[in-house]
Amino acid sequence: MRPLSEKFRAEDFPALLVGLGEPDDAAVYRINDTTAIIQTMDFFPPVVDDAYSFGAIAAANAMSDVYAMGGEVLLALNIAAWRDDLPLELLSDVMRGAADKVAEAGGVIAGGHTITDNEPKFGLSVTGTIHPDQIARKAGARVGDQLILTKPLGSGLLTTAGKNGVASDAHLQNAIEWMTRLNRGAAQAMRAIGIKCATDITGYGLLGHAFEIAQASGVALRFNADALPLLDGALDYARAKQIPGGAGRNKLFLDGKIKFTRELNDELQEIFFDPQTSGGLLIAVAPAQFDQLTRALQARSIAHWLVGDVITGTGIVVQ
Repeated sequence: MRPLSEKFRAEDFPALLVGLGEPDDAAVYRINDTTAIIQTMDFFPPVVDDAYSFGAIAAANAMSDVYAMGGEVLLALNIAAWRDDLPLELLSDVMRGAADKVAEAGGVIAGGHTITDNEPKFGLSVTGTIHPDQIARKAGARVGDQLILTKPLGSGLLTTAGKNGVASDAHLQNAIEWMTRLNRGAAQAMRAIGIKCATDITGYGLLGHAFEIAQASGVALRFNADALPLLDGALDYARAKQIPGGAGRNKLFLDGKIKFTRELNDELQEIFFDPQTSGGLLIAVAPAQFDQLTRALQARSIAHWLVGDVITGTGIVVQ
C-alpha cells in the first residue's frame, strides 16, 4: 500500500476519514456534517456447491464490512468471473441469492461487471452510509472493554470438509444458515448505544482480526478458549484434518504475536486460526455499556457471546 499512501497523502484528502493509513474494514468518505459514505468490495471462488447459497454468502460477506463500520447498506454492484463452459443459469442463481440478501439489507443492486475466467468468482462492491460521528473502527478498544462475538466459528473447517465430501448435510446446512445471516442487526445495536470499536471476522480468522484491533488500539486482547461459540461439527472436522489452506497462512502471520497461557488440544487451537467466510462481528464494549449492548442485541434477536476482554500489553492472549 505504500506507493498508494505516498501518492494520496492523508493530509491532502481531509474528507477521507478512513483510508489507506488504517487497517480498517472499509473506506469512509465524509460528504457533509451528517453523512459519510462507506465503500468496500469483496469476492471469492465458491465456498459451497449450491449456486444460490454461494451468492447469498458472498453478498452477506461483502456487506459485512459496512456493518463492521457501523453503517447501513445503500447499494451494491455485482462482480463476477465465469467459465465459458458453465451454464449461465447457475450464474443467474448466484446473482439471485445475492439479490435476495441485498434486498434483505434494505439496499439495491444497481449493476455490475462480468468477465470470463477459468475459476468462477463472485462478490459485490458495496456502498453504505454512516454519520461521521458514529463510525466504528479497529482503533477504538480500551483497557477494560469486554469482547462480544456475534456468530460461531468454524466455517472454514466446515466448507473445506464440504468440498472434500466428508461434511454431513446437517452440519453444512447449519454453516450456510450462519454464513448467510446479515450483521445488520449487530451494527444497528452498536449505533444505538455508541459503540466505536468493531471488526468482522473473515479470512484472517478470529485471532488475525483481533490482532488488528490490538495493534491499532495499542492494547492486548485476551480470549477465553472455553467461551468460544462453535459451529456444529467444527471440532470434528478439525480433528479429521479438514484444515483450509488459509489457516496455515494465518498461523505464519501471527507467529510470535499470540501467547497461549495453557495448552489447548490441536482441534480447539485450529478454531482460533480458521479463516471465516461471512463471520460475525467482534465488538469491544466498555463495561458501563455492556448491559445496554446485550439488551440491544437481544431486542434484534442477534446471537452473541462474551469471549474475552481488553487488557494492557500487546498482541493476543489466549487462556
